Amino acid sequence: MKANYKIALVGNPNAGKTSLFNQLTGLNQKVANFAGVTVEKKIGKLALDKNQKALLVDLPGTYSLYPKSADEQVVLDFLLDKNNPELPDLILVVADASNLQRNLLLFSQIYDLGFPVVVVLNMIDLAEQSGWEIDVSALSQKLGVPVVATNSRNGQGIEELKKTLLNHSLQGNAPRQWQVFAPFAEIIAEIQRKYQLASPYQSVLYLHHYERLHFLSEADKNYLQKIQIQHQFNSLDLQAKEILERYDTISAAVSQCSQKYEKPQNPLAFSQKLDKILMHPLWGYTIFLAVLLLIFNAIFQWAEIPMNFIEEQMGNLQSFFKEILPNHFLSHLWTEGILAGIGSVVVFIPQIALLFGFIAILEETGYMTRIMIIMDKIMRRFGLNGKSVVPLISGVACAIPAIMATRNIDNRKERFITILITPLMSCSARLPIYTIMIALVVPADTFLGFIRYQALALLMMYLLGIVMALLASIILTKLLQFKDKSYFVVEIPTYKMPRWKNVGITIWEKVKTFCIDAGRVIVLISVVLWALASFGWGDSLERAEVNVKEKYKNLSETELKPLINSAKLEASFAGSLGKLIEPAIEPLGFDWRIGISLIASFAAREVFVATMSVIYGLESDDEQNVRQKMAQEINPKTGKPFFDVAVGFSLMIFYAFAMQCMSTFSVVLKETKSLKYALGQLVVLNTLAYVASLIVYQLLK
Repeated sequence: MKANYKIALVGNPNAGKTSLFNQLTGLNQKVANFAGVTVEKKIGKLALDKNQKALLVDLPGTYSLYPKSADEQVVLDFLLDKNNPELPDLILVVADASNLQRNLLLFSQIYDLGFPVVVVLNMIDLAEQSGWEIDVSALSQKLGVPVVATNSRNGQGIEELKKTLLNHSLQGNAPRQWQVFAPFAEIIAEIQRKYQLASPYQSVLYLHHYERLHFLSEADKNYLQKIQIQHQFNSLDLQAKEILERYDTISAAVSQCSQKYEKPQNPLAFSQKLDKILMHPLWGYTIFLAVLLLIFNAIFQWAEIPMNFIEEQMGNLQSFFKEILPNHFLSHLWTEGILAGIGSVVVFIPQIALLFGFIAILEETGYMTRIMIIMDKIMRRFGLNGKSVVPLISGVACAIPAIMATRNIDNRKERFITILITPLMSCSARLPIYTIMIALVVPADTFLGFIRYQALALLMMYLLGIVMALLASIILTKLLQFKDKSYFVVEIPTYKMPRWKNVGITIWEKVKTFCIDAGRVIVLISVVLWALASFGWGDSLERAEVNVKEKYKNLSETELKPLINSAKLEASFAGSLGKLIEPAIEPLGFDWRIGISLIASFAAREVFVATMSVIYGLESDDEQNVRQKMAQEINPKTGKPFFDVAVGFSLMIFYAFAMQCMSTFSVVLKETKSLKYALGQLVVLNTLAYVASLIVYQLLK
């Protein structure tokens, strides 16, 4: 076996491929992008035994090698590009054992590419519950490759699979000859020789897909087009005939290796009964809304104790270092810059973990697919379809992978509309801002004894993003002039209990990404902001201190300290920048402190809380957390708390609509391949945020 043994994991959507990947790799995995595209791939290390490891690449789900979406196209490119440095030594085809005939279509195509193949009959427990009895050994003989039955939910068959992978020969398969391609045998052989391909079927796929294969040169595409026309290679007609011929062969093999018995506990029958409630024209929407309310209530109620604990420990840590370190600017950098930034990241880990955990549970149980279906009728009224629901719901977590997920939308117009409205969905980066402002301006009382008003306020912010996204899609439907056909086809999986290991891995990966990717930006900006807030033009900070001491001569040193800190901050570089933009944001109810946070937030929205932590940390020497300090802030004009209902909701509305994430801007630019759409989205959403915030503040003040 090769030391750098590479295995590709392929399979139909809903075949349990991701669960198997998690079983094989555990936490030893990372996420990256395929070369040249923004589609994500998962890579993990698989320990086959104590001495031998393999690299496992989890490819996007696909039904066949005739792609209908960008994700499926990625699989084709990955397997056909012979110069691909990650080209696998072996392909692991994951098939749903309860739907064997349809799943084996992809296997038969993969087999004909010439790669060594191992078939995994996954979810074997569901097949047995549905009444299927499969002779795995006989099926292996019929297919001509090793077949292993597994249950990726509980790990059944995983060790046997590892042994099979360890001992399987890396000798390629002898591709089958299909009658449909017999008239084109000569040109298929010619293409195989010209491009030094491993199998005739690769030549067939070159002829079918030459226009879409990114690794082919224009000369190659012209050559293949010429052959296709000259020999009347009718791609669509041949694809249909090939698939029918494959299904005939597969059907014969499956019928000889399996039989069906009627089982009273058929999971499909249970799913159908449950669907009558969860997909009901009335109760379906009611239950979906209740699920959302449960999630947001949990984000506030369940996360409160760990968040308070983290805030307390970070405050103690800052106090500890302030006591033991000398009064030096490096000490202040560590306690007021770096630690303040780290604290503003880790304090939101409980809420981020809960949000992603609930999303993972919805996907694991199969309920997310039902949400797509019940929402399809509504979405069509707004120029979208049910497939738009997944990117939009994913946008609640992060707009970047959500925009990438639009590649599954075949209709170009619906895909572009979904891309342009996705940033209006309240992503997890906005969650820290919402929670801190709602905690300041919404009472912690309960409605009906168990639902917090704060949870209702958070739900309203998320629903506001959804409503605005749908209104924007109506406008975009009129403006975008694409005439692609629209259709919505989705496979409904049976209901399953969540695989808690998968949920745990998802939470771990998302929290790690938040802490590392967002955390690096937040801590860096916290340090930069600390520097801007600690230094000023010439001796401006010293003069500010002198002015305070002269103005308040009767105050003690302890009473003077917070006044001096506040004056020095206002005279700093950061204060000057905030004062510069204050006239523009004052009608929104914002002051120069919030202005600094708004500017910093264009790097990442999460920076808002870190910015306020640094600002209020520099203004005050006490060890209160940022929420307490903001709650005690007094408006000098009114003598009342600065963060009242008007300012709180004005700020939340601004962040709900503003396009402040530059990473999202770059992804939109890459996905649409148009600066016009990316810039238009940036300008329109920020203008909308300003106007909406202005209206809200003026109405509520």
